[in-house]
Amino acid sequence: MNTRIATWNVNSIRARLPNVMDWLASSHPDILLLQEIKCQDADFPLLELESSGYRVLVHGQKSYNGVAILSKRAAEDVRRGLPGDDTDPQARYLEATIDGIRVASLYLPNGNPSPGEKFDYKLAWMRRLVTHARTLLSTEMPVVLGGDYNVCPTDDDVYNPAAWQMDALCRPETRSLFREMLNLGLTEAFRSLHAEKGRYSFWDYQAGAWQRDEGLRIDHLLLSPQAADRLVACDIDKAPRGREKASDHTPVWIELR
Repeated sequence: MNTRIATWNVNSIRARLPNVMDWLASSHPDILLLQEIKCQDADFPLLELESSGYRVLVHGQKSYNGVAILSKRAAEDVRRGLPGDDTDPQARYLEATIDGIRVASLYLPNGNPSPGEKFDYKLAWMRRLVTHARTLLSTEMPVVLGGDYNVCPTDDDVYNPAAWQMDALCRPETRSLFREMLNLGLTEAFRSLHAEKGRYSFWDYQAGAWQRDEGLRIDHLLLSPQAADRLVACDIDKAPRGREKASDHTPVWIELR
């Protein structure tokens, strides 16, 4: 039986809980990687999601950041936090093995304004991710690194490249580190199956961006060779972004054989 894994920046799990519950009921992912849950572990709506048939892992932070993993099967060997900086207080990374697949939910820093301290933190975080990805690849397990990368990999992934070229999501330094991830041997699932421009996973709340389809593709699923060999489908589900009280992101999903 195939395995469906999705990633979704929900921009506050408590504010979006009805939409998340509805999407789980209609899409039935085996694993859902959540970002920007914006709550501490104790405030996560555990009972509601467990009642939908999911087991829950949370790495939360009050009011900011926070990641979670929902899965139909039990998780093993859980890691909270990205290795490489024990002093980093931000809850942006959660990793576990589920049904033989090593999965991670990650919320990469935005990095704006750039240049500046926030951009430096973003690049340092990405370098830590590159180092850890190299370690994960050495295990030769199926690995799926999913989440809000806050990276538009190319100009095809942003509605107005000229206007965004100096934004932290599109700056050359950001794109170079993302390419470094791919050069390790990771496959970006969506681009491996879709060449079309103008497919987005995020639309700002401001200035009618959703209505005009002025979006960015910043939510990605990167696969180790052992996972990429099993990839049969990947797509962006725009429907949740059009709902009332929607997150500004929408789910991206893959199916593995």
